[in-house]
Amino acid sequence: MWAEIKWSRLAIFLFLLLAGLTPQARANVTVLLEEPYSYDGALAGTGHTAVYLTRVCAATPVTLRRCNPGEHGVVISRYARIGGYDWIAIPLLPYLYAVENPEDVPLYADPKLETFLRDQYRRAHLEDIVPDAPSGEMPKGDWYELIGSSYDRTNYGFEIETTPEQDNALIAWLNSRPNRATYNFVSRNCADFVREVLDFYYPHSVGRGTIPDLFVSTPKHAAKSLARYGKRHRDLEFTEFVIPQVPGSVKRSRPVRGVLESLFRAKKYVVALAVFHPLLAGGAVSADLIGDRFNSARNSRVFNLTGEPVVPPTNAERRVFRKNLQTLAANGVDRDAAGSEITWRKFVEKSQPEFDANGRPVLRAPDGPDESESVELGITRGGLPSDSAPVELQRELMVSRLKQTLAHSRAPRISSGELRRDWQLLIKIDEAEQEKFSKRLDLRNQSVNQ
Repeated sequence: MWAEIKWSRLAIFLFLLLAGLTPQARANVTVLLEEPYSYDGALAGTGHTAVYLTRVCAATPVTLRRCNPGEHGVVISRYARIGGYDWIAIPLLPYLYAVENPEDVPLYADPKLETFLRDQYRRAHLEDIVPDAPSGEMPKGDWYELIGSSYDRTNYGFEIETTPEQDNALIAWLNSRPNRATYNFVSRNCADFVREVLDFYYPHSVGRGTIPDLFVSTPKHAAKSLARYGKRHRDLEFTEFVIPQVPGSVKRSRPVRGVLESLFRAKKYVVALAVFHPLLAGGAVSADLIGDRFNSARNSRVFNLTGEPVVPPTNAERRVFRKNLQTLAANGVDRDAAGSEITWRKFVEKSQPEFDANGRPVLRAPDGPDESESVELGITRGGLPSDSAPVELQRELMVSRLKQTLAHSRAPRISSGELRRDWQLLIKIDEAEQEKFSKRLDLRNQSVNQ
């Protein structure tokens, strides 16, 4: 009898101990603050905002469900002119990188690859909402904003915890409401949708814009409101992180701004206002100056798909890696000048993206005098090291990536751990190139001596 009681107590103790050691799945709602790019970056600069939910997933692009084990959640956002819907739900990985598996995220991106990956995902998952153009080609429109966000811009996350009951209620609420496009720039924009979702979880957590935003909801104000709410409610777990823009030749995004902040910081607008309406210009400057400056990049950790956000490299670490990279790159240039006919720039200009036999993205370019052959270069971490791809191109891809991630920037461009993995991969590739170069020299010397 006593033995049975002891064993039962021991079993309960072990269960509680293991339960305490088992990592708990994150369940949060996140405001994604997305930097502006292209015309938005050059003109308004307010960017975009969306909601990321870790425990909610997409049954379809317009209906929600609870996530299954191993799924990473969903991003829900409001855009104008996409299939006649008010909001669209896209799984996290496709929303950020236009791929469905973490191992397929590219190390490098250019506009051709970005367009290719977006269109491939659209054809596989969004044909009903975004069908082909009448000619069978990729359609025009704003649908591309839903896929591959991290190729165009840096994103910032402001995350606060939720309960299963709250998530279930949100799913029922959004699934039961009419999902018809009613976009309005002033009263029903992307930030208004985020405000509605956050207020559903935590009433009055996110308000409309104030004087510096002319009382219009803006992405920056939505993020700032939730950050303040998190500070006022210390009982709720609150986290901030950055999702860096993928390195490559796509133009870098710009800082997020409010309405009057955009006017104040764009001299062309302030000068015009000062000439035609001095009082209005003075009011715009005063409103910007008295408004508190919200820095979305301050103290940001780097998003980690499999766990908590991680620390970026320190300034000292970046200096050491930059110095080592300069030395390694210079040695590589010397080897290239000694006989390689392949250059990274020419390869990128001639290459076209496609998938390899394993479904991973690669770049392929014609090779040889008559271009009857081709060169294939893997651009994912698992696909880059290859005996069939020129080692010079592998090295130059990694050198280009590291130069960008180590450059001075307002927000972290890489985590400390990922930086070390990148460096180890570059060293492995560089050693393979050195071995190839030595063999080439030996063959050349042998032919001279014969």
